[in-house]
Formats: sequence, C-alpha cells, structure tokens
Amino acid sequence: MPDFELLATTLGLTFHNPDLLVEALTHRSYLNEHREYQGNHNERLEFLGDAVLELATTDFLFKKFPAKPEGELTSYRAALVNTISLAETAQTIGLNTFLLLSKGEAKDTGRARDAILADTFEAIIGAVHLDQGYAGAESFIAKNLYYKIDGVIAKRSYQDAKSRFQEAAQEKRNQTPRYQTLSEIGPDHAKVFTIGVFIGEEEIARGEGQSKQEAEQKAAEAGLATMQWHE
Repeated sequence: MPDFELLATTLGLTFHNPDLLVEALTHRSYLNEHREYQGNHNERLEFLGDAVLELATTDFLFKKFPAKPEGELTSYRAALVNTISLAETAQTIGLNTFLLLSKGEAKDTGRARDAILADTFEAIIGAVHLDQGYAGAESFIAKNLYYKIDGVIAKRSYQDAKSRFQEAAQEKRNQTPRYQTLSEIGPDHAKVFTIGVFIGEEEIARGEGQSKQEAEQKAAEAGLATMQWHE
C-alpha cells in the first residue's frame, strides 16, 4: 500500500478521517481485483467533488472578472476544469503514484490515464469537503488550480484550437483555413480519421482522431504549433 499519510502531508492536508483520502484514490477496478479490500471506490466522492469544484471555480471567476460576460466566464471555467487541466494538476501534486488501480488500468496511458487522474482529483476535493467542509475544499482548489487562469488567458486555451487557428490565419494570412479528410481507416466502431488543415492550397498540418471533429481539433493544434501562432 502507498504511504497515504505522506501524500496528505505533501498536499498540506490533515484528515480527521484518513480513510476518506484512501477512498478518493481507489479506482473501481482495484476492488474487482482485490476482493479482500474493505474500502469503497471513489466514484461517489468524485460526484461530490465535481459539484464543489464547479461552485468554487464559478465563484472565483465571478469575483476576479467583474466585467466579463457570462459566456467568457463559462469558457474560462471550462478550460480550468477540463480533463486535461485536472489531470495535469493531479500529476503536479503527485497523485499518479498513489492511485489504487487494477493491473490492467495501471498500464493505461494517454486519455484513459488523464480521465482517471482528473476523476481522482475531483474525488479528493469531495473527500476534503466531507472531512473539513466547503472552506477546506475551496482552499485546496484555490492552492492547486486558480493560479492557472493567467496561463489560460495568455494562451487563449479557453478557446478551442479551431477557433484560435482561424483567428490567427485571418489576422496573419487574411485567409480562412479549410479542413480536408485525407484518410478514413478501420471498421465503423473504431475508425481513425486523418484530416489536414489548409490555408489556400498549402497544407499546414495534420491531425488524427476517432471522429472528424477530434481530428480537426488535433490538426488545428498542430497547425498552431507549426506556424508558431500560440502566442
């Protein structure tokens, strides 16, 4: 078993009920492989933590940006609490090495691991809320998440990649980019699309995804990097 007390210390938390932290780190798959385990998986805590996180970030953004309209605040919040952002935060604070997972889930990488990490971060918020109330949970969120808002705004990551690429292409090239499907392989239930993004006749970049929408976003993100239009 990992040293959960060490993790609590690292996170700056003191739990009245340490079992809540263990539960927050326990994936459903772990219980399936360890029938002797007496604890619960973290899905209920994740459910609670998700609600606390939404309220806390909404309140933070509402107060920090008093002149911003609802639409922009919603975009800011989505960028702060999406799976990638929460997974990065979970990695930063060291949750990855403390997860209780089945052997199969432990091998997952990429989006599957990001989803597990993001869910675990929300579960820890739920655990802190139960153990120390809303104020404790909000303090934990503030310490580990709010600082990211400056980067979100500077990089315009509150906009999707296609929107950012289109704005940049129109500003710098005076043209609207277009997307073209270059290949479509695999069976219907597991297709992989490759889509290129073009400015005029010039292919700027390509992206792959399990849907055309995902591939277009990947192509746009790659296009931003290729053209060095991130800033």
